[in-house]
Amino acid sequence: MLRNTKIVATLGPASSTEEVLSKMILAGVNVVRINFSHGKAEDHIERVRLVRDIAARLGKDVGVMADLQGPKIRIGTFANGKIQLASGSKFILDANATEGDETRVGLDYKELVSDVKAGDTLLLDDGRIEMKVDDVFGSEIHCFVVHGGILSNKKGINKLGGGLSAPALTAKDMDDIKTAVSFEADFVAVSFPKNGADMYMARELMRAAGGHALMIAKVERTEALYQNLEELLAASDGVMVARGDLAVEIGDAAVPAAQKRLIRMAREMNKLSITATQMMESMIQSPVPTRAEVSDVANAVLDGTDAVMLSAETASGQFPVETVETMARICIEAEKSSEITLDKEFLDRTFTRIDQSIAMAALFTAHHLKVKAIAALTESGSTALWMSRLNAGVPIYALTPKESTRRRLALYRDVNTILMETQGHDRDSVLALAEQKLLEAGVVEIGDTIVLTNGEPIGKPGGTNTLKIVKVGYSEPKASEAKKPAPRKKPAA
Repeated sequence: MLRNTKIVATLGPASSTEEVLSKMILAGVNVVRINFSHGKAEDHIERVRLVRDIAARLGKDVGVMADLQGPKIRIGTFANGKIQLASGSKFILDANATEGDETRVGLDYKELVSDVKAGDTLLLDDGRIEMKVDDVFGSEIHCFVVHGGILSNKKGINKLGGGLSAPALTAKDMDDIKTAVSFEADFVAVSFPKNGADMYMARELMRAAGGHALMIAKVERTEALYQNLEELLAASDGVMVARGDLAVEIGDAAVPAAQKRLIRMAREMNKLSITATQMMESMIQSPVPTRAEVSDVANAVLDGTDAVMLSAETASGQFPVETVETMARICIEAEKSSEITLDKEFLDRTFTRIDQSIAMAALFTAHHLKVKAIAALTESGSTALWMSRLNAGVPIYALTPKESTRRRLALYRDVNTILMETQGHDRDSVLALAEQKLLEAGVVEIGDTIVLTNGEPIGKPGGTNTLKIVKVGYSEPKASEAKKPAPRKKPAA
């Protein structure tokens, strides 16, 4: 069966060899994630080169996502590397401290003293340690330890409810954007954006460096979710439900509802969505997932997410290939239960563009005629994106000559890509070639009905303006080849 939901896999030490990468791509990886929080620029460039070489050899379209590190709000280091914090004890976060001990530790993010006040709750090490702020004196934040435990060097800090002033883009991120452009990243994920302005800035920096990647906003701040979500989506090409830091800021119990809201809004606004963090966490060390993880992946699929993402599972886990295979099977099973509500969803939508109207008409026609496939001839991929926002229960094939477009489409739910050159062909030749490509790919047979969309004149980006219902193998002859009518005989004298 075709799998509609796409898989994003993070690369790392466990997935950097040609053998493992080949197996992962064959197992179902659609997009690889380059995590700029780890590794050097040269390592990332080499991994991307290897992925592109393997994908070309296997005949697969694999996208590349560059994930920026963003601001790291962390404590400093301890003289002995770590301490044991007792619940109920007092502890000081000191912006001027050098090496920490059982009573205090320094701050890499020294502005924290200006961002907190008495009564605030601070969560360290992904929420494993909880502190309540008693007071702030100069460079010192005096805290009461609510839940203690082992605290080691460079652990992260979150403020419950958000409100930290750290900018979304650091100097390192600006350099990393240039690196991402150098290896032609298809997607750039921005960490900790608060509003649309953060995303506009990241896009301008990417364009100034000569890049054309789609921009993905990682939603992991309270402000982004509850105050600025609509403008953040409007300024982005997609969102990532980054459930780790988001859970620490808004609380674990609020994350499932937030995930559903984010995915729904993304689809309504014609944006992409990626569900991430701890999806198959146990498979870092186990060849099989927990039943809870299976349900988590399946629910994201049923929510309508474009992609599900693997992090440490494929970057440093013991079973990267098996994890991808397992995730692919879960997606396919969940998709069998996906509800088709096309008619109801059409009632709440308005279309102001010709190409978008054609895309929606193709979905409506394909669903009610029960056709075998929708074939979208596209240069930019926009038509395929609009089609993929609603579930018509019909596979969508994007036929395009552009490699960059095919790699972008690798993240779009329900969309499959086929290479097809259109340059130098007239309309009838292009439509006949589209049928041939679908036949060669084995997705249709002679006599099947398909819905075909294209733009005229052929090859003009953003110009989809034609919809045609085609019975495969029964194309009309060109006008020049049509049989001419027999000449009339002159009547007898």
